Amino acid sequence: MSATLVHRGPDSDGVFVDDGVGLAARRLSIIDLAHGDQPIANEDGTIHVVQNGEIYNHEELRHGLERAGHRFRTTCDTEVLVHLYEEEGYDFVRRLRGMFALALWDSRRGGRLVLARDRFGIKPLVYRRLGDELSFASELRALPRGSIDLDALEAFLAFNSIPAPLTIFRECRKLPAGHVLVWEDGSIALSRFARPAPAPADEVRREDDAELLEEVRGRLRDSVRAHLVSDVPVGVLLSGGVDSATLAALAAEESSEPLRTFSIGFEERSFDELADARVVASRYGTRHRELVLRPDAALLLPALADSFDEPFADSSALPTYLVSQLAASDVKVALSGEGGDELFGGYYTYAADLLALRFGGLARVARPVIERLPTSTAKASFDYRAKRFVRAANLPPLERHHAWKEIFGADARAELRGASSTFDPVDVLRERFAETDGAPLLARLQDVDLGVYLVDDLLVKTDRASMAHSLEARVPFCDSVVANLALPDRHKVRGFSKKVLLRRAAEPLLPRSIVHGRKRGFSIPAAAWLRGELEPFARDTLSSDTLRRQGFFDPTVATRLVDEHVAGREDRSRQLWGLLSFTLWYERHVERAPRPLREARVPELLAEA
Repeated sequence: MSATLVHRGPDSDGVFVDDGVGLAARRLSIIDLAHGDQPIANEDGTIHVVQNGEIYNHEELRHGLERAGHRFRTTCDTEVLVHLYEEEGYDFVRRLRGMFALALWDSRRGGRLVLARDRFGIKPLVYRRLGDELSFASELRALPRGSIDLDALEAFLAFNSIPAPLTIFRECRKLPAGHVLVWEDGSIALSRFARPAPAPADEVRREDDAELLEEVRGRLRDSVRAHLVSDVPVGVLLSGGVDSATLAALAAEESSEPLRTFSIGFEERSFDELADARVVASRYGTRHRELVLRPDAALLLPALADSFDEPFADSSALPTYLVSQLAASDVKVALSGEGGDELFGGYYTYAADLLALRFGGLARVARPVIERLPTSTAKASFDYRAKRFVRAANLPPLERHHAWKEIFGADARAELRGASSTFDPVDVLRERFAETDGAPLLARLQDVDLGVYLVDDLLVKTDRASMAHSLEARVPFCDSVVANLALPDRHKVRGFSKKVLLRRAAEPLLPRSIVHGRKRGFSIPAAAWLRGELEPFARDTLSSDTLRRQGFFDPTVATRLVDEHVAGREDRSRQLWGLLSFTLWYERHVERAPRPLREARVPELLAEA
């Protein structure tokens, strides 16, 4: 199991085995390089812990534990966990500020296993129960492969990712964000210890704008400062948008040495943001490196499928994978901007949510005209957004919000699969939405994205793409210090303007062209590629022989989707990317054993470097 995860920790490994239990850890050395190997035990060896992640308030917790009489052998953040557990039991996770997936074995009282995952779901944790055996890991590749979960496949076709607690294998489950699993006396107890949530309407902040602007900057600076704690250099993945640019600005101001920044660009102008990233890098004198991406499907898409332990089809994983590879050649840790859109209102869908409340009726009248617009391959093109808007504008709020992002609808899934399903993936969103009754509508929709799209798409993308190159990605927006700020709608979305307050807060830090520029991010020109250089690869990967052999998708439907896209009749790029991703993943993880992503580092060479 440990050997399958070398890429997550190539610097060292450790194992603890006792009667009926085994813990293993791979280490990417970041804090207390010489003494932080895991598993780590308490003073008398009755409690052992392994952790993937970072505890940013470990020094503060350590001081309190030392005053209570606990003795520490390292300065590593992981050691705090065993002593805090001794003081507070499995409720200790409520005190942790950071990103983590952890497993703790308490050999007292016949043995207790505690699994926990951070409140935002930044770090992954999957488990498999078979009879009286429980196995768990950071990735599915470390667990036995099982049978394909058709509900998970249905969700994948709707979202291009698989939401917790589902995994692609029926026998395995994800531990949801902010949850603890306790295994004791052969039984499992699952409980939620934390849930970031919007404030009720009567608790939304009403302060003067100037006070809020200062508070936003202060909270972001606090989070960035905490996320810079490391005994190795830290960089920033810089897209040129306001989220990553703000992180870069604050990190540069908080760093005693020149900050390292990394960017990726494209030959297609509407997707290329290198010029914006250079402006930020120049302003703060960073050590900046960049890469221009050209489509090389035969090499890149199979490598991406290797890196993800279950099907994943957010096409921005490709540039994230490559910018992580670029960064990993220079640093072990990089800050990334995930979470800013969900917390501060950065998606076009949020503007559409509010516009539909006022103009939903007009959308019905305009639809025949909008549907005749020619299809473009530009980024977030007008025709793409307009068609999505009029097709869903008159649905109920949650279903409308989902429809604007949906990959395959229920009818399309049934046609593609050759059978309808009794499982509705939207129920995952409905369950989350129902938990926030009483909060403003926009805040509730943001919360759905925070709890599902962010956790099961964006954070999965960032974790797997970075860890494939043994790079730790940290996400300062996903911090309670930032997320607990309750903002009214007017500070998030006004008309077509998004992230209103965050942009204003960033004005003293960044050039106006960055602050008020269009939405950025590591997205790719998939539509143009699939009508050009990638078309032969797509047709070959989705060939009738391959799809019949795998047995999940109707080859006739897949071929029709390719034909429609190439002819320009419809933009089917997201659907095709999903089919390509699943087919390549199945070939490389099910039809044959997944290959190791890298070898362990040689200590002598590591020291030399």
